[in-house]
Amino acid sequence: MKHMELHILQSVPVACLNRDDLNSPKTAVFGGVQRARVSSQSWKRAIREMAKEMDTSKFNGNRSRRMVYELSKKLEARQIAKNIAKIIAEQVADIVETLDSKLDADGFKKIKTLMFFSDAEYDAIANAVTSDVKISAEKVMNSSNVIETVKEEMKKLDGEDKEKKQEERKKHLEQLEKQLKKDEAALLKAFSDKSIRAAIKSAQLKDAADIALFGRMVANDPSLTVEAASMFSHALSTHKVDNEIDFFAAVDDLQPKEETGAGMTSTLEFNSATYYRFAAINLDMVADEEHLASMTREERQSVVRTFVEATVKAIPGARKNTMNSNTLPDYVLGVIREKGHPIQLVNAFEKPIKSTQGYVIESIKRLNAEYSDLKETWGIEGSAKITIKNSLRDKFNGKPNKKPEDKSVVNTIAGLEVVSLKKLVEEVVKHVI
Repeated sequence: MKHMELHILQSVPVACLNRDDLNSPKTAVFGGVQRARVSSQSWKRAIREMAKEMDTSKFNGNRSRRMVYELSKKLEARQIAKNIAKIIAEQVADIVETLDSKLDADGFKKIKTLMFFSDAEYDAIANAVTSDVKISAEKVMNSSNVIETVKEEMKKLDGEDKEKKQEERKKHLEQLEKQLKKDEAALLKAFSDKSIRAAIKSAQLKDAADIALFGRMVANDPSLTVEAASMFSHALSTHKVDNEIDFFAAVDDLQPKEETGAGMTSTLEFNSATYYRFAAINLDMVADEEHLASMTREERQSVVRTFVEATVKAIPGARKNTMNSNTLPDYVLGVIREKGHPIQLVNAFEKPIKSTQGYVIESIKRLNAEYSDLKETWGIEGSAKITIKNSLRDKFNGKPNKKPEDKSVVNTIAGLEVVSLKKLVEEVVKHVI
């Protein structure tokens, strides 16, 4: 398996990047001590959002429960009546996923789980709707309307012969419901799961690189499942971390002068940490038929370029207005391997770093040492590039505008060079198939 690995060290100040069910920063025990943790799901969402901003034409997937709404709008744009469009959309959604009985704010049913779909896939489904499907959906709508009318009439029945009339209406209702089932079966035959599946697959993910990279699970129809071409770990601090509590008070601007005290008081938790982040992408899988084979090599290179840059730069947006913790990585090690599977370097920090002078420098030393050990012990080969913030160079000696005397700290792996992010990205995309 030809793949690319990104090993990232990033210091984040006061923050609560990822909260648990108690509204506290997530943690994990590793190496016998508590570490700050950010789940892979949290960071992946930030990466997906940034990738979409960078390239809307190729990263156009949306994860939502509003499949009925989205598909209905596509059908209405093709001159299909709103009620008929909703019936067709509900059938499609119920085949792909299970419908929930609850309605959204616009009066449409939702599916029970989030589903990752692109505009091109919705368009492909809408384009597959034939005149037979529309006719069948209209019959379903008419049958449903008649049933509702009969039910309303039954509620208004009164008089001496009320029970007799109700009995007659019940028998009539049973016949109508049988007819509705026949009409629904006819609709299912006209627009079957097979034809829906074929329509979805015809889209080929050309506008949905995010689905190819981050994957999609469809429990009702495994044939629509897309295995993620990327892999992520939970980000862990390279050192022990204890969550802290911030007590804050807010002043009531309209409070009378004779009154004292805060308008409200409360607490929230935060921490700060130097994180080790790991991400990888299966370059063989990116180019296969189930993923982005329909793209040209140049288009796949563009996708990987966006993925790498977003992975390096993106950060979860939790409490971004009250604890803005946006930082860029201090160190990135990029590795290309022609075979084997991605390997984390997190065991470099199994023994937590202890320091009163910061964690970044020691984390870089440990990361590079772990890479060298794995290469020498296990024979893991790979070409790699390192990018490092220019300002970080000065931290080694604590002297501004001077390069560190101990160059081995910056580059302890023979044959690797310190480069810019742009150079790192371009070196990586050369290996895209």
